[in-house]
Amino acid sequence: MSNDGVDTSRRRFLTAATSVVGGVGVVAALVPFVKSMSPSARAEAAGAPVEVDVSKMKPGEQVTVEWRGKPVWIIRRSEQNIEDLPTLNEKLADPMSSADQQPEYAENITRSIKPEYAVLVGICTHLGCSPTYRPEMAPEDLGPQWKGGFFCPCHGSKFDLAGRVYSGVPAPTNLEVPPYHFLSESQILVGVDKGAA
Repeated sequence: MSNDGVDTSRRRFLTAATSVVGGVGVVAALVPFVKSMSPSARAEAAGAPVEVDVSKMKPGEQVTVEWRGKPVWIIRRSEQNIEDLPTLNEKLADPMSSADQQPEYAENITRSIKPEYAVLVGICTHLGCSPTYRPEMAPEDLGPQWKGGFFCPCHGSKFDLAGRVYSGVPAPTNLEVPPYHFLSESQILVGVDKGAA
């Protein structure tokens, strides 16, 4: 059999054109598949850092924001609240926060960067209920020794205003301190460590 009348340049062109069209088709088919594996905008927003303006907060006030589907509390403590924290050590299960429940920069008695502001994940470490903020001193239902803190209505766990758990309650550990840092004197960014980007 002879190839005398065959145009090889045309054959090469058709082979190349078919390969290019096939490649474009493969890419077009893969784009939706690859895109479906990336998180949705809603999922990205749920894990995104949250900026909080604390400039208008008065001592004793609490602000709640959502970060990664969890409530995060920012509490502005009074000078008296800060002075009371060391006096509670004997009543607490983990007063020095030995459990790995806070970033290194919050490994102190106030469990915070600035003593005035507590930043805590508002989920009880017992079974995941959300404790209530009880800033009042010595309420009748919590006793004369109460100096403000958080009370979990589900099973009675109590935490002080640094999120440290009292002894003899169901909660095994202190409340979690999320990663955060101050962008300025009045802006907190929850979800990013102090030294990170």
